[in-house]
Amino acid sequence: MSENKNLYLTKIEKNDFKYIYEWFSDMEFLKFYDYLPPVPQSKEEVDKTFAYYEKNEESEVFTIKLSDSRQIIGIAGFDDIVKENKVATLFIGIGNSNSRGRGYGREALHLLLDHGFNKSGFYRIQLNVLEFNHRAIALYEKAGFKKEGTFREFVLRDGKRYDLYLYGLLKREWNK
Repeated sequence: MSENKNLYLTKIEKNDFKYIYEWFSDMEFLKFYDYLPPVPQSKEEVDKTFAYYEKNEESEVFTIKLSDSRQIIGIAGFDDIVKENKVATLFIGIGNSNSRGRGYGREALHLLLDHGFNKSGFYRIQLNVLEFNHRAIALYEKAGFKKEGTFREFVLRDGKRYDLYLYGLLKREWNK
């Protein structure tokens, strides 16, 4: 478990899923969370996804919880882990709409980077972000991530095409 003043990351518990089910049926959350089409998922689909994460050695998934109330506000983690290369792809989603825009994404990112670089031993952490997710892009760039590429017009949303950006951060570049 990683913790700072306001948040901590921990493994997903059974009672966390009632919130996760809500988020994965929330179009506003899904619009920014992934490059896949923002289609609400059933309980069974969510269970299948998280069961895959749990069994897969190429993933580490955590809940983001408030330190004072222990309330779950989001999920974060790494997938596509290539242990031999010490590389992982990072993801963060603040699912609780009342918790968005309060700096929790920044704190969760710091906890996740600390965990990835110092506990999991990653040398490189990368991520994908949609071109219209301006707040996330600003957050990642402020944390030291470098834009390394663009998948042009990769995503189709509401009849319009958007780029998907690839960002990367090396351990030696990270500003703790």
